[in-house]
Order: sequence, then structure tokens, then C-alpha cells
Amino acid sequence: MRTKKRAVAMLLAGGQGSRLGVLTKKVAKPAVPFGGKYRIIDFPLSNCVNSGIDTVGVLTQYMPLDLNTYIGNGVPWDLDRNDGGVAVLPPYMQGEDGTWYKGTANAIYQNMHFIERYDPEYVVILSGDHIYKMDYAKMIKYHEKNNAACTIACLNVTLEEASRFGILNTNDDNSVYEFEEKPKKPKSTKASMGVYVFTWQKLKKYLEEDEADPKSSNDFGKNILPNMLNAGERLFAYEFADYWKDVGTLQSLWEANMELLGEDSPIRLSDSSWKIYARNPNEPPHYASDTAVILNSMVSEGTVINGTVENSVISYGVTVEEGAVIKDSVILPNTYIGKNSKITYSIIGQEVHVGDDVTIGAPLDESEANDEVTPGKLTGYLAVVGDELKVGNGKSVQAGEMLSRNR
Repeated sequence: MRTKKRAVAMLLAGGQGSRLGVLTKKVAKPAVPFGGKYRIIDFPLSNCVNSGIDTVGVLTQYMPLDLNTYIGNGVPWDLDRNDGGVAVLPPYMQGEDGTWYKGTANAIYQNMHFIERYDPEYVVILSGDHIYKMDYAKMIKYHEKNNAACTIACLNVTLEEASRFGILNTNDDNSVYEFEEKPKKPKSTKASMGVYVFTWQKLKKYLEEDEADPKSSNDFGKNILPNMLNAGERLFAYEFADYWKDVGTLQSLWEANMELLGEDSPIRLSDSSWKIYARNPNEPPHYASDTAVILNSMVSEGTVINGTVENSVISYGVTVEEGAVIKDSVILPNTYIGKNSKITYSIIGQEVHVGDDVTIGAPLDESEANDEVTPGKLTGYLAVVGDELKVGNGKSVQAGEMLSRNR
């Protein structure tokens, strides 16, 4: 007999991530490498473990193989449990009615059997494409204190940004009286983070009703939350004041990597009090030769640096040959950078081979760049090379270009 759980987390990790272009051609967005030695999904999984949640369902759909293999039995996150732990939950056929996940709410509906095995008081709904550290236990206590049916984590954004998010309009006690999905004229700047705590029996009721509605989009923001508000349920906003980044675009992924650098970094990966766990390959220590220059950069295990690396994030297994210069860039795992190549304002995918004398991205000489080139705020200057590609000797990839085939 399974132990009743106080809370079960359901992590939505099935998104295609089309805005990440060639980086998600072969992998799901939550499996994209980040910060030299992590994957994006490591953050919500680590948050669960650090918050005392030991039962997590990971809902996969698009290109699931790499993500399934990465999660495995959950050992790196201490989620290899006999009672609970992590479970990968793909869409499956049930009788004649099995379908792909039709929306975020339908994805949870299709996996209600997993939740019911543990008969939880609360269900925490998470997204697999955000970089942040958050104690979900504190949010659950807040939810309990307010006797809420649903609690929604929110972040205060600027009024200009608010129209890009689901916006919570609240009373003085933070109770929600209206939820607007990407409003043209926002009344509030409390943006939903896509992190929800539901009282399970309430959520179950609304999921069943939503599934029975043929007109529904089966989405939490468009359907479940408005339906709960219309029915007079108690919904509360939980304000989050720390670092949070949606890395659903190439620019935001680049920016989030760059924000790891420097003494004033808004998110510390070395913080032992809230460790981010990951499944890392067994790599030797990184090596920097006597020709190497490394400035304000993160360099992971298994790298060989013979060239210059400045203000960049270098993933495990990368080789940078003598004379090569990498600046303001993110190099994903097991990539080779040839001699005298110049890479600036770029994201280079996994297992890429960059030949000698290659130029990728914006000009190294800042005097050649216009005023739009500002660290942390890219325009058309971000160059991207897809996974497993080869860029031949002397070739170039222009600023603003996304390379999807060998050159």
C-alpha cells in the first residue's frame, strides 16, 4: 500500500520549444543544456527535492528520448524512491480515446491516475523551462493559511512587460478577483510564473469539468483558473521576489547564461544551502594550458582551454584550441573550437565541430558594432549553430544567423 503524500508535483516538460530554434530540433526544451553542466529541468527538479517534495511526475511529449534518459531513475536528485520518487509520464493510449496532450490542463487530466495513487492534499504544477530557486514548501504553507483552492506564484514585472504574461488582479489581501491572459491593457503587474499549488480535490473537479467541455482549450490560464474564479473559489497570489527567468527564447537563454557570470550574479549555482542537482558525465578536471586566457567565465569539467575565453559559459567536454577567441558566448557540451576561430555573441550547440579560422557572430572589435550591441540585451547580433553540425575551415556564420546544416 502506498503512503499518502501531503504534496505531489507535476512538471510539464513536453513543450517543443520552437522559439529555441535549432537547439530543440532533436531535444525537448527542458533538456537543453544550461550553465555549463546543467539542463533546464534540473532547476524545478532540484526545487522539489530542496522543498521536501519526493514524488514528482514529469510529463513528456516532444522528443522525449534524451529527457527520459537524462532523468532515468532520479538518482542525481535523490528521487529514486520505492514509495514516490520521479516518474516519466508520456501520453498513452487508453482504450480508443488516447490522444496527445491537448493543453496543460489535459496533460494533468490524462495523468490523474498517477496523482490518485498517492491521495495527496495538494498538487504543485510546475513548468520545465524556467531558471529559478524556490521553496515550494513555503508556498504550500501560504496556500494552507489562506484556505485556498489555488495559489499562483507571481512576479512583479514592468507595466510594459505585463502584456506578455498572464496577469493576476488582486485585492489588498492578495486574493485574486480576475485573471487576464496577456492583456493589451494590464491593470496589474503581477505576472503568473506558471507555478501553481492546488488543493487536489478542487483541481480534480475542475479538470473533469474542463475535459467534458468540447469548447475548452484545456489550458490552466485560459480555462481552469477563470472557471474557478467564476465559481467563487478562493484563489491567491503568492509574490516571489527572487530571480526567475523564462528561457523559452534564444535571447533569454543567452541572457540567463550571461547572468551567471560576475560577482553580482542574481543566481548563485554554488550556493550549498539550495543546491542544484544534475546528472553529470564523469569528466576529468578542466585543463587550461599556458596559452589560455580565461576572464569572467564559467568553465566546466572535461574542458581543454588553449585559447581565450571571456565573459562566456563553457560546457563540459569542450575544446578551445590555441588562438581561438570566445567572447560573450555560450558553448554547449562536447563541442570543438578550432585554431584562430572567433566566436562572439553566440550560442554553439552540442557536439559541434568548428574548424580553424572560423568567424561566428558579431565583430570582436566593438568599434565595428552599432549601439544596439549591449551585453545582456541582444538584437540581431545573436548567432546560433545547431547541434552536431560542422563549420569548415575559414567559414563564417553571420550575426543574427541560425545555422541548421553543415557549412
